[in-house]
Amino acid sequence: MSDVLEQLSKVLEARKAADPDSSYVASLHARGLNKILEKVGEECTETLIAAKDAERSGKTDEVIYETADLWFHTLVMLSRFGLGPDAILEELGRRFDLSGLEEKAARQK
Repeated sequence: MSDVLEQLSKVLEARKAADPDSSYVASLHARGLNKILEKVGEECTETLIAAKDAERSGKTDEVIYETADLWFHTLVMLSRFGLGPDAILEELGRRFDLSGLEEKAARQK
């Protein structure tokens, strides 16, 4: 599973420097962080709507599709800062043996 994320991260990094007229990722970077964040927010909203629809219909195809878009644009955002999915996976691994309530309380101090 992480192989896909690693491969995508490499592609995103390479496309940052591509011609914005020929690469969607390059066009996002050329338009700046605010545009990238706008896309993350848009995809987040679409994911939420898909989840609400899936709860009613029982069909999850759109949840998967929109979550893939959200993850993709989140990875673009991370690449803006020179980060990849490995940083997030490491953080998730660090939290693995922590109680979610304890971890949240520790962040509030």
